[in-house]
Amino acid sequence: MHRFYLITNTIKDPDLSVTHSIMNYLMSKGQTCTYCLENKRNAHDPFRYTNPDNIPEGTDCILVLGGDGTLILSATDTIDRQIPLLGINLGTLGYLAEIDRTSIYPAMDHLIRGEYMIEQRMLLRGTVSRAGVPCESDIALNDIVIRKDEAYGTIEVKNFVNDAYLNSYKTDGIIISTPTGSTGYSMSVGGPIISPGANLFLMTPLAAHVLNTRSIVLPCEDTISVIVGPGRDGQREKAAAYFDGNKKVAMTTGDRIDIRRADKTALFVKLDNHSFLETLSRKMSN
Repeated sequence: MHRFYLITNTIKDPDLSVTHSIMNYLMSKGQTCTYCLENKRNAHDPFRYTNPDNIPEGTDCILVLGGDGTLILSATDTIDRQIPLLGINLGTLGYLAEIDRTSIYPAMDHLIRGEYMIEQRMLLRGTVSRAGVPCESDIALNDIVIRKDEAYGTIEVKNFVNDAYLNSYKTDGIIISTPTGSTGYSMSVGGPIISPGANLFLMTPLAAHVLNTRSIVLPCEDTISVIVGPGRDGQREKAAAYFDGNKKVAMTTGDRIDIRRADKTALFVKLDNHSFLETLSRKMSN
């Protein structure tokens, strides 16, 4: 790799000291390096965090300075460019960000020498339909969460797999996650952890009002559908689908979201030979 593009979360690097340090180091090694600050976004922009049109053609690697949240948003925004990303963790706990402040320069040397692997991570595509007509669609690297809209309380959801009825819940919400997202929101409510190399869906209810509720693991070839049921006394319920905890799509009683595996995968640079379980154990013991 010789052509780099840096995306900096200026909340994590407010004076750009880390950004400029990395750029200076790479350029001192004869590499091409440009950067863009992506913490300001117009409400009408089609991207969440990173404008993919700003990335020069021929870029070999995108370096994302921030945390897992910055990396997730950058990955989904740049998915059509299919450029590998390497996360540099400037926050606290990070499962996705491959390196931290103490290992930046050795990591840059590995990239320059071609000493790395590329991991593919599956994404979800969720399509919301109203009265049988698709109205909005988007992708998520971690998860899609369906829950009550901006209010506490339960909603009724009816769940289907490949159009076959599965179950119904009175619940605070339901999480549909990828293996990457299994260490996020789903894990925090008791869901299992899945190796990121697996091609599976994970369906985890949020505080469902039934006994013996468990997460359900499904093959990635399936289509998971969730229909929002009526509210109390048959009133129209207001709900929403949240994509990676960022983009929100309003839903109401009778609306349906179909969740499938996305056509493209996110590409992440892996520099060490540590297994996923080794990394997980190290991160969780800090």
